[in-house]
Amino acid sequence: MPGIIVGIDGSDHSRLALEWAIRESAVRRAPLTVFTVQQAVVGYWGSPLLYPGDEDVAEQGRKTAQEETDRVLEKIGPESRPSSVTVRAVTGLPAEALLEAADDADMLVVGCRGAGGFKRLLMGSVSTQVTQHARCPVVVIPDENV
Repeated sequence: MPGIIVGIDGSDHSRLALEWAIRESAVRRAPLTVFTVQQAVVGYWGSPLLYPGDEDVAEQGRKTAQEETDRVLEKIGPESRPSSVTVRAVTGLPAEALLEAADDADMLVVGCRGAGGFKRLLMGSVSTQVTQHARCPVVVIPDENV
């Protein structure tokens, strides 16, 4: 997916990343893909296990991501909107899925932490993994309280 990809998970950090990515996409005149990953069950060997009904869960995640994207776009003036915004959702391992989606992207944007529970960490596991393994530039949006 060429253009800018932003990973969101419903957390405040990902909302900040979404807001930043929308503005950056408009400035660069690049297409924006809003990408959300519904966490899959991890099998014994570390690979995701997919079950019947996972597509329904991913579709619900896509709808939620679309609603969040629409709310942010409403707050931003028309001159600060990207020309193209696509919302995608998959079921899998978040860092792995983001890295795969961003394989030919111009930029990947994530929040410093997601919905996980370790609030004292400066960066969460997904943002740490994508900064270490992405083939494109990665922007990690910091917590606004830091």
